[in-house]
Amino acid sequence: MKISCLQDNLAKGLSIVGRAVSPRSTLPVLGNVLLAVDNGRLKLSATNLEIVITCWIGATVQDSGATTVPARTFSELVNNLPAERVDLSLNKTTETLHVACGRVQANVKGINADEFPVIPEPDQENRVRMEPAVLKRVISQVAFAAATDDSRPSLTGVLTSFEGNRVMMAATDGFRLSVRSAHIAGYVEKPFSVIIPARALNEVARILSDDLEAVYISMPAGRNQIIFDMDNALLVSQLIDGKFPDYQPIIPSRHNTRTVLNTAEFAKACRTADIFARESSNTARVAVEPGDGLSAAYATVAANSKETGDNVAQVDASVEGMPIEIAFNVKFMSDALSVIETPQVALETTNANEPGVLKPVGDNDFVHIIMPMNFNR
Repeated sequence: MKISCLQDNLAKGLSIVGRAVSPRSTLPVLGNVLLAVDNGRLKLSATNLEIVITCWIGATVQDSGATTVPARTFSELVNNLPAERVDLSLNKTTETLHVACGRVQANVKGINADEFPVIPEPDQENRVRMEPAVLKRVISQVAFAAATDDSRPSLTGVLTSFEGNRVMMAATDGFRLSVRSAHIAGYVEKPFSVIIPARALNEVARILSDDLEAVYISMPAGRNQIIFDMDNALLVSQLIDGKFPDYQPIIPSRHNTRTVLNTAEFAKACRTADIFARESSNTARVAVEPGDGLSAAYATVAANSKETGDNVAQVDASVEGMPIEIAFNVKFMSDALSVIETPQVALETTNANEPGVLKPVGDNDFVHIIMPMNFNR
């Protein structure tokens, strides 16, 4: 292998695939990144056996070939090279990669590329086409609600369903639930649902670029994997086996109070309350007053700590229904508000012991459910 590429392109490529490198593994090759000549370009790949990330960068190729080199060592080396042309040449006998850039020369010892796991190819026939901006938005509004511990593996994933020209994603950690549906550019004749690890979806969102025209989603037969083809990048993820909980009964079908607030103001009040709520399991009280002929409606977000103090923030609101005081995990509330893109948000509540519902005003495709918390009045 003998190729040349730009330092900036190589550094960007390594940053994309580096998130899939296995930090601790009994297989040394999983701590490496694969470098291979592929159709006149340099292919970079890394895997931890749960996800594979591959990207391609432009290169001038003199000789083909492939090797794997320690990801951390190689990335740190490339990041410290001058912003010039990088020449890479492989001594296949010693499996050593010679790196030359400007006045810097280095040799990196690698492992034979044959030991690197086989990367599945995307299905060019049976695939779903999605607009990158749509996929990125859906992931951002759902994946954060997935569980981060492995005690219930299915909750660490996002239930993703395709039917007709719609996609729906849902995630829950048992304390909150995010559900988002969206239109897709393609059409799915046979509906199907899979559980995709939230981490893999977050990586897809990170890789998606603004100039990308389309993302193609496919599943290789018999491998329990899903592939996201993003033109110059590819992500392969294992799917999660198991049954995702039936979340439809969790979504309240009625409410006694509907409070419409400015999204930014409500989010700021919640972030302020969280400063004092951290020592009490992030618990904060949201009190809604419908107002009367003399005073306007409003909501207050309040938190207190025996050690650090307390705060109360008032937010103007439009209220339909009864006054209510209900406690929430204010960090969870802030998480949900941070992904709502509409200027106003509606908080629908029934009583202090039932879930609250957040809905962007003017967007019927997103709903977030947050469980109430106990508090001492």
